[in-house]
Amino acid sequence: MQIYDVTDERFRVYGRVVKNIDFSSLVEELKKTPVPDGVVYEPKADAFMALPVADQIRRVFYGELPVQIGYCNGHNVLLNAVEYHRCSEVNVAATDAVLIVGRQQDVTENCTYDTAKMEAFLVPAGCAVELYATTLHYAPCHVKEGGFQVAVILQEGTNYPLNEPHDNGEDAILAAKNKWLIGHPEGGLPEGSFIGLYGKNLNITE
Repeated sequence: MQIYDVTDERFRVYGRVVKNIDFSSLVEELKKTPVPDGVVYEPKADAFMALPVADQIRRVFYGELPVQIGYCNGHNVLLNAVEYHRCSEVNVAATDAVLIVGRQQDVTENCTYDTAKMEAFLVPAGCAVELYATTLHYAPCHVKEGGFQVAVILQEGTNYPLNEPHDNGEDAILAAKNKWLIGHPEGGLPEGSFIGLYGKNLNITE
């Protein structure tokens, strides 16, 4: 699979490199988090929230809206699913990582999506990127044997369990608060997940 750099012009439709915030303290704290053989996601880490940069992210990036700073770590080379939110997501890489991304505009009215439309981008260690709200994404992929460590910054409450039932159309694919999810048949998702991706389950090593 062709992998581009996030500085490539192709990335502009999906997001941008965040340059007006110094994330170095977050990167150092992120390096202390565990890297499992699979993938782990923690929506909010107290150690991250205690950093001075957390308030700067809230004020400068999210326009004074409350935020949560967590992480997604592990080993992965597959797409498996795509998700999107009603807000931008910031990913800060402590290790080199690859993001496979697409456009929500290409999702059909039936909430299906062709994986052939997706592209892969390398986020180098120390780099922070904004993924626009319309950007389809999922767990990062590792580049080196040691796995990946990526901080995940979102509006507070995102990815937590739902309180109400949801059905019909796009509402039916709401898998968690502020998280719309479309799975691949080969993605190994929990029973009951909406399966709407067709085409290859993308693998960055192929």
